[in-house]
Amino acid sequence: MSRPVQFNTHVKFEGIPEGYMGEGFMATNLEKVVSLARKNSIWPLPYATSCCGIEFMATVASHYDLARFGAERMSFSPRQCDLIMVMGTIAKKMGPVLRQVYLQMAEPRWVMAVGACASSGGIFDTYSVLQGIDQVIPVDVYVPGCPPRPEAILDGFMRIQELVNAEGLRRRHSDQYKELMAGYGIQ
Repeated sequence: MSRPVQFNTHVKFEGIPEGYMGEGFMATNLEKVVSLARKNSIWPLPYATSCCGIEFMATVASHYDLARFGAERMSFSPRQCDLIMVMGTIAKKMGPVLRQVYLQMAEPRWVMAVGACASSGGIFDTYSVLQGIDQVIPVDVYVPGCPPRPEAILDGFMRIQELVNAEGLRRRHSDQYKELMAGYGIQ
């Protein structure tokens, strides 16, 4: 004889937006639901040029598993991603290519500079190395290190998730955002 299944009614849910919950339904703000969905379904585009890319490979491997944060699918097409993770040394000749890849991404889009080279040129203070990708595209999160450990990359990714969750649906239409983009020559 089988027993009826009992459900624990004292389960606490994490990350559910504020709202009114009842038996079988929930009413909340659309903006909060969209932010929650965006936060937990980021598709990163790895733009790796050197040793930071190796650390990124360790981050997405089974030991650290970036997929547990909702980044299950790496996108190698800028039209299908919403986060570009720039890792490694960027030569000045690559600056326009990086900018073009950024512009091909759909809105909303975020940028993470991983490692000292992408953040500030690193040890390569030469005429041919871009001294930080923020000279060509706006950066949301900087991950320090040369190269940064996978834990630091995960921390940077979680900071991106916080930004995504806190960003309203209309922020991209604000005057401040338009002014930032105009500073980079982007409309």
